[in-house]
Amino acid sequence: MYLFENPVLQRELISNLRMSRGFVLLTAYVGFLGLLVYAAWPSEQRIDMASSEKAKDLVDLFFLGQYLLMSLMAPSFAAGAITGEKERASFEMLMASPIRAGAIVLGKLAAALIPLAELMVCSLPIVMLCLPLGGAHPVEVFAAYFAMIASVALFGMISIWCSSYFARTSASLVVSYLLILPLAMVGVLIWQALQQLGEARLIVIFALVPIVCASVGAMLWADTCRRLLRAPDLGSAGKEVIDLETEAAEAVGLYISRDEFPDRLFAPPKRTTFLADNANPIYDKEIRSEIFSQGTLMLRLVIQISMLIALPVMAYCLYIKQHLAPWYIAYVLLFNVLVGPVFSAGSVTSERERQTLDLLLNTLITPWQMLWGKLISGLRVSSVLTSFLMWPVVLACIMPLEYWHNLPTMAGYFLVFAVTCLTTAMTALFCSTLFHKSSTSLMATYLIIVVLFLGPMAANLFVSTFLPDSAVVETVQVASYTSPFAAAFNLPLKISNAPPLAATRISVFWGYLGFSVVYNFALLLAMMWLFQMRWRVSE
Repeated sequence: MYLFENPVLQRELISNLRMSRGFVLLTAYVGFLGLLVYAAWPSEQRIDMASSEKAKDLVDLFFLGQYLLMSLMAPSFAAGAITGEKERASFEMLMASPIRAGAIVLGKLAAALIPLAELMVCSLPIVMLCLPLGGAHPVEVFAAYFAMIASVALFGMISIWCSSYFARTSASLVVSYLLILPLAMVGVLIWQALQQLGEARLIVIFALVPIVCASVGAMLWADTCRRLLRAPDLGSAGKEVIDLETEAAEAVGLYISRDEFPDRLFAPPKRTTFLADNANPIYDKEIRSEIFSQGTLMLRLVIQISMLIALPVMAYCLYIKQHLAPWYIAYVLLFNVLVGPVFSAGSVTSERERQTLDLLLNTLITPWQMLWGKLISGLRVSSVLTSFLMWPVVLACIMPLEYWHNLPTMAGYFLVFAVTCLTTAMTALFCSTLFHKSSTSLMATYLIIVVLFLGPMAANLFVSTFLPDSAVVETVQVASYTSPFAAAFNLPLKISNAPPLAATRISVFWGYLGFSVVYNFALLLAMMWLFQMRWRVSE
């Protein structure tokens, strides 16, 4: 009942196997890893297997890259396990079935992990090609896969645990990423720190990692089962009843008061008066009701988790090691990349899902009012939340630190931050106009942003490690114009008594600003065309 005859697992596997998405993902994943190994393959005719540094770097890059990819994909498979039932209005029927809560959670977890297990198993032939180069022992390969399987299983359980607390997949997905990404980075740091201690690393991997992952996963599994057994009040079609007053009274930790500063900056109170004649009804509806219609749990968790992680990063990068200030800016940008799309990726798809898009298009509201109302409402929430993390930068500029001599660079950081907030919101709104489901729109937004923002950084690291003298170096440098991270790291920062940093290129900063202007303007024109021409004629 729990595994071999689990109806939840059977249903999920059958529905997933009938979709072509899994086979396309498997082909793309294995092809990407194969091209990565092929591009980094040593060009020497003879390789000293006793001291093959490049081969060792290749093996480490393969495992770390696969580990990060698995960590990023785990929430996409598991974060909608329970919220998907709520969105499909089948949660009530699932709770009324004789299936035990433990079997439901285990079936959802297994169904989410099996596609990831397929990807890891299919990557084994590629890693076997790297073993003859030296630099890695078969036992280390087994240990790396063992640790990766345990970590990915824990990440899947974290995503399902988040899914049990929310009514929307988008909220569950962003909280899952906020919890999983720091844990994944800790795993990478531990693997790198124990690189020279072969036996100690094997002991940690075979003894400590599975115990920690199994213990934390068991606690989350038990709490998720308890959550299903004591489900909240359900209304029509299995939708959770949200009472903001009750939620505020029972809130643990952060409390959001929509009538006070600074909460009203991103969560204005509900309207109690008539709408002004010249006001935008779309913006008013989105910012006051639609974004917070499912409560403020996700918002409170996002603020608390981000602040908790930001405290040590801020103290070390801004005040202790001042030359590492770009790394704190990178953390702020990463936070916006994760949170920003959530408030815009469902702007239009939610109208489709509620079957209200036709009614909206038949009103007297112009396409421009629809666009800027939905864009500004999502941009306002995401930018204000991200601005909370930029206040330490303002404080650092006021304090008697060496940032006084780098005020143009600090202003550049704020400009990069503002442009990035606009770009993430615009990309999410554009994807929302193309797709029919909010979850699909959100995942497409994440994919585009990762390719534009993080792709050039990864390509630059790969080229500088394995192809330093190749002609592709110039192409990678030009591609870095699409990345705000590259723009932040290439702004000059002069700090005395600091170790020498890599050479910076101010052209990357200006190139990013120019690319962002063209990119956002093109998206705006495309959305205007979709609203005014295509939908008004065909829908």
